[in-house]
Amino acid sequence: MQPTVVFMGTPDFAVPPLELLHASGFQIQLVVTQPDRPKGRGRGVAPPPVKEAALRLGCPIAQPPKVRNPEFVARLEAIAPDFLVVVAFGQILPQTILQIPKGGPINIHGSLLPKYRGPAPIQWAILRGERRTGITTMLMDVGIDTGDILLQRVIDISEDENADQLHHRLANMGAEMIVETLHRLRQGTLFPHAQKHDDATYAPMLKKEDGRIPWKQSADRLDALIRAMTPWPGAFCFWGEKRLKIIQARAYCDVVHHEAPGTVVAGFPDELRVATGQGILLVQQIQVDSGKRMPVKDFLRGHALVPGSVLS
Repeated sequence: MQPTVVFMGTPDFAVPPLELLHASGFQIQLVVTQPDRPKGRGRGVAPPPVKEAALRLGCPIAQPPKVRNPEFVARLEAIAPDFLVVVAFGQILPQTILQIPKGGPINIHGSLLPKYRGPAPIQWAILRGERRTGITTMLMDVGIDTGDILLQRVIDISEDENADQLHHRLANMGAEMIVETLHRLRQGTLFPHAQKHDDATYAPMLKKEDGRIPWKQSADRLDALIRAMTPWPGAFCFWGEKRLKIIQARAYCDVVHHEAPGTVVAGFPDELRVATGQGILLVQQIQVDSGKRMPVKDFLRGHALVPGSVLS
């Protein structure tokens, strides 16, 4: 008989693990996710991705505003699952919940712990110029991503990969790893080991203003920022009063220029080259606020962003 699971998760990152656990025959007795919230420009109330997936799969759903509520804790105690699987749920779980599952509370985290603990590990790995990252499954404790490690898998970050692309690869890896983790725990062939806490780094939640492009930095660092901030919060700058979102760019750090950072420099007619603190940034894809993302050559047909123009 397959183990019983209570699954807790909210965003897209948690959907592949839920789907694969279901497809692998685990008995998902409850899916717990955050309440529906306003979304988009119209601010209409929308369900989180995990709720939508759970509805497709026919799983029972709970959306408690606070999991610490004694009535909700009592509900989990009555279920008494073998495992609690937690993936980017969005609330800190108290010990009263962590102690309920017989096989343990298991978390999927999108980094090679103890590096990049916290809510935005994928983005910060790209932002810091990491060449490798991965997935960790771990036994949860009351700390933030401080529990004992169960499994880790490593993948390379490609030079042109953005956070959205890496997110999808890691989500699918996490799905495969959680199935292996639960099976091996049931078989008694997987043994947790403590993290090296002295090596820990933190990946804090991103804010909209984190996407503002600081043109004084080097081109390669700005390239990393653009990739890390795509799709959210988005890397942006201003041309006068126009807000421009940079979707894709390429760094040329060995190009020497004498312009102030943020200045548009001469290039081919269909190119947008911007001076940085070191080298130039060749913008490849751009979006005007409230408009469509487009290749920069299409953008330049309708916007006179000529050499000497200044982006801030």
